[in-house]
Amino acid sequence: MTFKRALPLGGLLLGAVLLATGLLPWPDFTELAARTIPILLFVLAMTVVTELADAAGVFRVVTGWLASVTRWRWVLWLLVAALAIVSTVFLSLDTTAVLVTPVVVLLAMHTRMPPLPFALTTIWLANTASVLLPVSNLTNLLAQHRMGLDPFHFAALMWAPAAVAIVVPLAMLGIIFRRSLRGTYQQFPGEKVPDRTLLIIAGVTVALLLPALVSGVPVAIPAGIAAVVLLLVFAVRRRDVLSLRMLPWRPLALTVALFIVVQTLHAHALTPTLAVHSGFLGLLELAGSGVLAANVVNNLPAYLALEPTGSVQLAALLIGVNVGPLISPWASLATLLWHERLRSMGVNVSWGGFALAGLLCVVITVPLAVLALWLSIGAP
Repeated sequence: MTFKRALPLGGLLLGAVLLATGLLPWPDFTELAARTIPILLFVLAMTVVTELADAAGVFRVVTGWLASVTRWRWVLWLLVAALAIVSTVFLSLDTTAVLVTPVVVLLAMHTRMPPLPFALTTIWLANTASVLLPVSNLTNLLAQHRMGLDPFHFAALMWAPAAVAIVVPLAMLGIIFRRSLRGTYQQFPGEKVPDRTLLIIAGVTVALLLPALVSGVPVAIPAGIAAVVLLLVFAVRRRDVLSLRMLPWRPLALTVALFIVVQTLHAHALTPTLAVHSGFLGLLELAGSGVLAANVVNNLPAYLALEPTGSVQLAALLIGVNVGPLISPWASLATLLWHERLRSMGVNVSWGGFALAGLLCVVITVPLAVLALWLSIGAP
């Protein structure tokens, strides 16, 4: 058994031992389960929806259309960035990392453009654009539970740092790849869709799902309905696509294990306690702690370990753990999945260059995003 397969199973085994030995008290476990099971169900449902939408050709058709509306490289890059932002905000950063990345890299190859600007744009924005809505990131859903905010009030709190977290990295990418994005490209004929009916049904399902995810209804409900609809349609028209392998068992098992381990540490008061201040420096300290912890371990346990009280403080931590994972490969699961997809396509990324560019982006973006948050709440 490979390390990649053994790690999630080992984590689940550790979690079972913690629960069986009483190191994780049963009341703490039931509290954790009540908080996280709806989130995990949402992740499962959204994985089914996005995987089947991809199999129907939704993402390929969208990128093909983007390539047909212009011949300028920088315009196409901005359109791809917009796609990455929308995908991240409404469908989560993992969707952008795993499904949008391959199609935009293929788009770059078809137009004889270097794929790296497009690949790096998707992963930077997958992380940094995941601040705005609860559905954008698993950490946001956890924070929303603590905040007690509906999606609109959550967005009202996070819009200013979210805008900074999108604009600043995008500007930096434009500067870094300015030479590669000059000039025009050769347009190519769009791919033929083998099942147009399936494409239309999948496209309409995703289009209807987007507003449903911000309607205030628990997100697992519309995501679950969309997943069932697409599963039924595929069962009739393309049964060969349906497989248990499309479900993210290993990431989910690892996530559950992390939940249990951190909850156990909480139960024994072994997680760090940070001073909670609503001033700019206090919020910056929270965000900075999130950046450091995410890049040392991972953004999910970093959020759980550092979770403060107060909506504004939670927002500052989200800036750190969402925008910060641009340095180490393991800081965000989305980054690891992104790199795996690129490697399978023959696109090589230097982790050293990735880390240096990411460090520069984080050092500039996080303080500015925290400043935007502080100013947007009235700069107390």
